[in-house]
Amino acid sequence: MKKNSLFILSAFIATVFLCSCQKKPSYQISGTINMDSGMMYLQSFRNKMFFLVDSAPIKQGQFQFTGKVDRPDLFGLTLNRNETFSPHYIFIENSPILVEIDTTGRGTAIITGSAENDLFEYYKNNRKGFDIAAYIKENPKSPAVAYILYREFSTDLSATQLEEHVALFDPTVRDISFLKELDEIIATKRSVEPGQTAPSFSGITPDGLELNLESFRGNYLMLDFWASWCGPCRRSNPNKVKAFEMFHEQGFQILSVSLDRKKEDWLKGIETDGLVWNHVSDLKFWDSAPAKLYGVRSIPSNFLIDPNGIIIASNLHGDELINKLAEIYNK
Repeated sequence: MKKNSLFILSAFIATVFLCSCQKKPSYQISGTINMDSGMMYLQSFRNKMFFLVDSAPIKQGQFQFTGKVDRPDLFGLTLNRNETFSPHYIFIENSPILVEIDTTGRGTAIITGSAENDLFEYYKNNRKGFDIAAYIKENPKSPAVAYILYREFSTDLSATQLEEHVALFDPTVRDISFLKELDEIIATKRSVEPGQTAPSFSGITPDGLELNLESFRGNYLMLDFWASWCGPCRRSNPNKVKAFEMFHEQGFQILSVSLDRKKEDWLKGIETDGLVWNHVSDLKFWDSAPAKLYGVRSIPSNFLIDPNGIIIASNLHGDELINKLAEIYNK
């Protein structure tokens, strides 16, 4: 009996020892880059922005990161410690991952060893006419595909369409951060559809004064979301200037909300582009409170609001805006 007990105890100890020696699931990023030394920074992602989580020295053109993720998720790799917007995107999962970075020109990163990153790369290389619904059906548990829906399609799809797409994901992954954020975006989109009362907010003007949206009641107002760093916004500004000049005397107003981070950049953009109407900003980039209130996921974006504070149209660009205003004022 004693022998049996000792045998069982020895077997148990051996099993515990073997289990403790086994490696827990983790990621191992092995990178090469065409520079001898420096620092590489690893960033986490939230709300279209990246935040520093780790760093590694570059030695003889190589760098490494190790760690663990609960599920595959989006991260960024950058040489700039203060980068917040456009690092090299990488979906990390608990596996060995190889990264080859070429800093020539705009810089490229070739990533292998992450199945989720492969799904993301496939989308990037086949954007034109991409069928996101079919891609979700093929990969209903994929965080990368959830990110693609969240980042690339949440602006153009209606609340109902987004809801239908989210429902295609497997119920077991509905707690993915991108899908949870899409639930919030859907609710916000419904609140700012044409026919809804424009949600009120206050903002700080370049002069440091508080300006409330409701102060524009009695006039047609375009609520405009932009930023000085946004190329498409700057290219669209001349058309807004033209519309303002054509219809301002008849009561047309514009309130521009900037997603800038630096006040000096914001003010310079206003002056350079001749934006002679009202402006506000909390200088919080994509954490802008008014942008979140209106579900703005890309810029330029705008909402046309009638004298009673009712949203009557959204995202009127180019001739669409001038034609709509002509319809209103030339009745």
